[in-house]
Amino acid sequence: MTTQNKTIRLTMAQALVRYLAALRVESGEPLFGGAFAIFGHGNVAGLGEALYQYRATFPTYRAHNEQAMAHAAIAYAKAHMRRRMMAVTSSIGPGATNLLTAAALAHVNRLPVLLLPGDVFVSRAPDPVLQQLEDGGDGSVSVNDAFKPLSRYFDRIIYPEQLLTALPRAIAALTDPAACGPVTLSLPQDVQTMAYDYPEEFFAPRIVRFRALPPVPSELAEAAEVLKKAKQPLIVAGGGVLYGQAGDALRAFAERHGIPVAETHAGKSSLPWDHPLQLGAIGVTGAPSANALASQADLVLAVGTRLQDFTTGSNSLFAKAELVSLNVNSFDALKRRGLGVQADATLGLQGLSELLGDWSASREWSEQARREAAGWRETVTAITGKREVAGLPYDGDVIGAVQRSSTTSTANDIVVCAAGTLPAELHKLWRTSTPGGYHMEYGYSCMGYEIAGGLGVKMAKPASDVIVMVGDGSYLMMNSEIATSVMLDKKLIIVVLDNRGYGCINRLQQACGNAPFNNMLADCLQAGEGAPQIDFALHAKSLGALSEHVDGIAGLEQALVRARAASRTYLICIDTDDTRTTDEGGCWWEVAVPEVSTQPGVQAARARYELDRQGQAK
Repeated sequence: MTTQNKTIRLTMAQALVRYLAALRVESGEPLFGGAFAIFGHGNVAGLGEALYQYRATFPTYRAHNEQAMAHAAIAYAKAHMRRRMMAVTSSIGPGATNLLTAAALAHVNRLPVLLLPGDVFVSRAPDPVLQQLEDGGDGSVSVNDAFKPLSRYFDRIIYPEQLLTALPRAIAALTDPAACGPVTLSLPQDVQTMAYDYPEEFFAPRIVRFRALPPVPSELAEAAEVLKKAKQPLIVAGGGVLYGQAGDALRAFAERHGIPVAETHAGKSSLPWDHPLQLGAIGVTGAPSANALASQADLVLAVGTRLQDFTTGSNSLFAKAELVSLNVNSFDALKRRGLGVQADATLGLQGLSELLGDWSASREWSEQARREAAGWRETVTAITGKREVAGLPYDGDVIGAVQRSSTTSTANDIVVCAAGTLPAELHKLWRTSTPGGYHMEYGYSCMGYEIAGGLGVKMAKPASDVIVMVGDGSYLMMNSEIATSVMLDKKLIIVVLDNRGYGCINRLQQACGNAPFNNMLADCLQAGEGAPQIDFALHAKSLGALSEHVDGIAGLEQALVRARAASRTYLICIDTDDTRTTDEGGCWWEVAVPEVSTQPGVQAARARYELDRQGQAK
């Protein structure tokens, strides 16, 4: 019998895990860092047995919440710039549907995660099984069908031999630079336990290579001709710059051609914060330097960005500029009717630069950009440098204290955040020179991502100090992975900014003319003694973390010294002002205001809204 004809008899679940464990990236590291698992009805007997059998080569980590463990897995992949990833398995029913929010997050952000939810019996012998969704019109439906619109690739494995085609397709989707995103393999619990004689060579170690899509010469030439006509061009750097490992190419392109760079949330850290052509954050949460030049630019070169509304000011910020989009994904490259160049960011920038030759932006434009960038850096220093604050500190004061707390530099720090006001402040004010030093989930703006995401980042980058900055609202939505971080010995520094409610949405509510309602704890319907007084430090301590509550910036700075020296996860809570934000920067963002209302404030807000929409591109 030849080697090609040799077989090995395995259950479907054993074959799945063995295949994943054999995959390697070019550095020799495993493609998968392992699996997060919460076992239950539908995965404990089949997949659970397989994970135990291969635990030495494919580690399994237990979490406390299915959505949170998927967030951690997604953050792990993001921290690895999509070059490594994790699998996630849940039971059938609620365990599976708890993964749906994370699946949407990964889909929106183009981040890889392999979801392995348990499913109901294919045999239907115990029909309806515990947690089974019954559909009188379609007997094949289960709750896992909800993953279909949230997955880049979906398959339900109803025969063990289907893995022979399903697994290569799954890996192709997970590692595709354009189609990257969540993959769901739905695993009926009886099929997990079925055996099949698999070809032995199917499990041979193999290298997974990440493709870099070269540009089409005609597209590149057309884009170069358009660029040569520009006098005041601006580069908008998105997440594709980081995922394409194009930081060096971006820097070389900007310097050679004198073009300033502004960064989206996903693209922040593409260029060092102190580079002379680094204008800072762009858009609704952007710096005045970046937004001022964006409004004056005659051409925008969008690199690796999907041009969402926070970047474009709801299509009003650079509405009159010509748009060239360099993106590995054709769907994103063609947005806003711009000229699309579908290519890897590094190859595209290098190819454009070669065609542009000695062309550069006007000297006046480049000098203006350098002045604006330097001025903004000075402003950031002033905003974040305050050690004495009258009254409660606001987010910018806290960010400054965290930034100063590093004993040497912030080159080894990774800040993690997701939703609320904090992303706006961090986008403007956080300084990093390390690609990935700013880890923000703002494509889906998912409250509850922060602590779970921090865990995933720490697993990916154990040598870095991972600092999770989170508001009290997000903390209360999902905090269980504090216990997981302690259990796995993955230390996080968590800074909770307690403004006693949903301060961000409360301000937005009032900006739209409404009265404060149902956002701050003090404004909610109350009974008994009123709004709860929550001790976040005591709560974190109950989950196994070290913790303390501090008063003011001086107290925060002292606590951060203790936190950095601590041996396990350390939470610091500080009370903050719910009314203040950084005045500098920002631009219009479309939030629809009621056309008819009895409230004068809403009527006035509607009038402003109609006026603002006049600057929006059609």
